[in-house]
Amino acid sequence: MAAAKKRRFLTWTLVRRLFIFFAILGVLGIAAIFLVIAALSRDLPTIERLAGYEPPITSRVHAGDGRLIAEFAGTGADGTPQYRVYVPFESIPDNVVNAFVAAEDKKFFEHGGLDYVGIVRGGINSVRNKITRSGGLQGGSTITQQVVKNMLLTRDQTIVRKIKEAVLSRRVERAFTKEEILELYLNEIYLGGRSYGIGSAALEYFNKSLTELNLSEAAILASLAKAPGTVNPYTRPERLLQRRNYVLGRMVEDGYITQEEADEAMAQPLTTTGRLRGAEYEAATYFVQELRQDLLDTYGEDALEDGGLSIRTTIDTNLQLAATTALRNGLVAYDRRHGYRGPLAQIDLEGDALQTLADFDMPAGHGDWEAALITAINGNGSAAIKLADDTSSTLFQEDVAWTQETYDRDGGGSGLLPGDVILVEVARSPADLSEEELLAIEAAEAPSPKRGSALAVVPPLTVPAGRANLRQLPQVEGALVAMDPHTGRVLAMAGGFSFYRSAFNRVTQARRQIGSSFKPFAYAAALEQGYTPTSKILDAPFVEFDVEADDFWSPGNYAEGRFYGLSTMRLGLEKSRNLMTVRLAQDIGMEVVSEFAERLKVYNHLDPYLAMSLGAGETRVIDVAQGYATFVNGGKQITPIMLDRIQDRHGRDMCVTDPHLRVEGGVVDPILVGDAACYAGHASEAEALSDSELAAEPIDLACPDCNDPVGWQGGEPPVLVDPRPQVLDPITAYQVVHMLEGVVERGTATRALRVGKPLAGKTGTTNDYKDALFMGFSPDLVVGIWVGFDTPRTLGEGEGGSVVAAPIFTEFMETALADAEALPFRAPPGVRMVRIDARTGELPGPATDVVILEAFRPGTEPGVAFQEDDQFDIFGTGGDIFGPRRSVADEGLPGIPGGETDPNATPASPEELGLGAPGAQPVPTGEAEEEPVADGLGDTW
Repeated sequence: MAAAKKRRFLTWTLVRRLFIFFAILGVLGIAAIFLVIAALSRDLPTIERLAGYEPPITSRVHAGDGRLIAEFAGTGADGTPQYRVYVPFESIPDNVVNAFVAAEDKKFFEHGGLDYVGIVRGGINSVRNKITRSGGLQGGSTITQQVVKNMLLTRDQTIVRKIKEAVLSRRVERAFTKEEILELYLNEIYLGGRSYGIGSAALEYFNKSLTELNLSEAAILASLAKAPGTVNPYTRPERLLQRRNYVLGRMVEDGYITQEEADEAMAQPLTTTGRLRGAEYEAATYFVQELRQDLLDTYGEDALEDGGLSIRTTIDTNLQLAATTALRNGLVAYDRRHGYRGPLAQIDLEGDALQTLADFDMPAGHGDWEAALITAINGNGSAAIKLADDTSSTLFQEDVAWTQETYDRDGGGSGLLPGDVILVEVARSPADLSEEELLAIEAAEAPSPKRGSALAVVPPLTVPAGRANLRQLPQVEGALVAMDPHTGRVLAMAGGFSFYRSAFNRVTQARRQIGSSFKPFAYAAALEQGYTPTSKILDAPFVEFDVEADDFWSPGNYAEGRFYGLSTMRLGLEKSRNLMTVRLAQDIGMEVVSEFAERLKVYNHLDPYLAMSLGAGETRVIDVAQGYATFVNGGKQITPIMLDRIQDRHGRDMCVTDPHLRVEGGVVDPILVGDAACYAGHASEAEALSDSELAAEPIDLACPDCNDPVGWQGGEPPVLVDPRPQVLDPITAYQVVHMLEGVVERGTATRALRVGKPLAGKTGTTNDYKDALFMGFSPDLVVGIWVGFDTPRTLGEGEGGSVVAAPIFTEFMETALADAEALPFRAPPGVRMVRIDARTGELPGPATDVVILEAFRPGTEPGVAFQEDDQFDIFGTGGDIFGPRRSVADEGLPGIPGGETDPNATPASPEELGLGAPGAQPVPTGEAEEEPVADGLGDTW
């Protein structure tokens, strides 16, 4: 019995001792935990960072028509872009919120930042993972903990970090509402595809805003929250759908949706949409990159890529696509005229030819053209081809014949052979083909009637691919810019055949000679000096001795050896007569022409040499187009602009290019973005330029009565001040426009008549056909086009502005003006429109064949007596003004008494003029010229 008592005593003693031991150990453990937490809490980041958190946000670029065309995003540590669109909580649909809560933290609205059950479960799993070495630590992270981890701490899997995370999570829950925490979480979480936050992910995968998402798409976004790489919609769509269905099931369990709604969402397929991809986005690349460089220079990289700017540009996406298409078609058409240069490669048909074709490196800039393999040349002249996806198609006879006529193979033979890898453009579906094309495919697949053997039969199309057209990337390059002539807003910009082949923007970066497209500026300068459109200028051989070069300079007309004597200024411009232009420039002084071109900003500086009157000076296409815009808008100076407005992430104006728009601050100070003045309503990172650095003074836009509803009683609306400088008399500007209309109606650009709308313009061609240009316009659209090789070389005999560039202009304007009303060019007040003889420039008479309307300054029209400087009194001579100036009529050239000529007489020959140009063939003035195909500079210095 004593032994039993002893055993009981020992038992209670042991229990009591163990209890005391564990109690002390627990107290010490708790104390240690508190000490550790206290120690770690001293260097924890402050949660106040979350209150003022402004994450890096993608800057978005919109076209003038509102379409998103580009995004600028900063890069992460790995160098990849990080796209984020910040969405406030009140703009997030309930389905999206509920899907993420159900998938990631179903007790989010109940706990205080920590899910203790989840922590225990995570601790047990962590111990198991360490024992089995099958994984890392798990902690049952709540949404609050994820916010802390992603935005305040590192992602290290350590106990210390988990403790810090727990402490901060409790603090965050006390400082922020549940909605604020969710807003931070949903805008920060990475969801794959370089997308951070739900706003960016919705755009990336579905090209939709959050409010446009259906229930299935909301669940898909929530499915990407955990390890997005394992459920990638492009590489692992099945796993993503499984995860989506799981999320939908959780939403049903938590009462967010009904089972019927879940079943309907589960039945929907996974459909993703390629964003910012397609022809219209590729077409805008030159414009976007030009704008990006201007913005980088002004605001810096951080503001542009991480500042969340809303950038409203001037581009019209429809015009931009039309511009790129027209330019590419024009370059391809030129390239085709100069023959096939051969296949891209040769593949052995005996091996795995299709795999080799699939692995073939496509040349840069191929766009939607595809690589194809010639498998057979058919007896009827067509060719059988295979595409990389094992699609069969047919290359038609005309393409095969073209290669045989223009391509000689090394080692003998010509044209295409089986095994050749070529570029083709394919209609991918029979629905894309006309009935004639479908019949042509059937004919191409028929056996040759001559051979009739089975070898001549092309296998049937395994996949209906449609017609294939042979293509090759052109070596020639080009540029097209279209702008509003009244505001300078750039509506389209194509800087080359393909940005992906060459990022060099030939609209803004290339400086080339512009040939005869400069002539309107020389003629406008002469109009300022007293000439009229009917003034007579001598078309005859011209020789000048260049003292510096110690040599003679003798330009010629495009039609070598042809001279037409005295002709009207209008005729000289319409027919692009070089010799008339040179004499005109010599008469008024080349210094006057140079000053005029600089005033209109066609050149920054133009040396006063006569050759410059024929466009020998180098400048940019956009500068020439800007000069032509001055003619169209009545003599106003405009500056090409690519921006309408820039707003920061809070919606405040950083830049407004229209000075009439009211911005915050009233009086605004302009800054330069590119070449355009930008008016900022509040302080920005770009410093305002001084007045001396700007063409215009800062504009006071204050309007004290605008906010007073009583101040305006319904009278006439206020008249806005036009800030554009008047650099050219409106009548002079209209006279040039009216003459340039004649270039389209009767001159070197008659092919543009098929547009069927009022148009005007001027062709341009430089020496040896190295550059071909066309500068044209309608009343509200001015277009500049250049075609040539980057390293100057001839385009080929006859490949001038009217052959190469004018068709591009015509195709573009057919699209641009398709829905536009056929409005005439605007005539300024005071201009006199007089009917005249189109050939002589005088009032119509019995011998008149064609009568046209001509624009005159009051007092200079035919039939009006007037005096100039009290020197001459001229009546009815077509407005010839030979006042105190030295004129071509006073040069004393033989055979031109008094500078007059019988309009029906044969023009003086070189021998009669005493200038000895052998081979010159006199042509009657009344004879119609051969159809002009280009105009040349002749020999320049």
